[in-house]
Amino acid sequence: MATRMTANGVSTTTTPGTEQYEVFYIGYRHRSKRYQYDYRHTDGELFSYVAPTLTECRRKRDEWLNSKVNN
Repeated sequence: MATRMTANGVSTTTTPGTEQYEVFYIGYRHRSKRYQYDYRHTDGELFSYVAPTLTECRRKRDEWLNSKVNN
C-alpha cells in the first residue's frame, strides 16, 4: 500500500521537529479507524506509532520525548 508517509517503505518525515499522520481503516467494512503517526526528533531519531486516536499517538510521543530527556 502506497501512502504519502512512505516511499519504498521508508518514512518521508525527514525534517527534524516535524510530524506526519494519516488515517486508515482496518477490519470488516472499515469499522476500525487507526492513525499512523511519525515524528522526527530534532536529533534525527524517528518515532512511529499506530493508535485509534491522534491524541493517543501524541501522548505516546510525549512519553517518548520525556524518556529521552530523562536518560
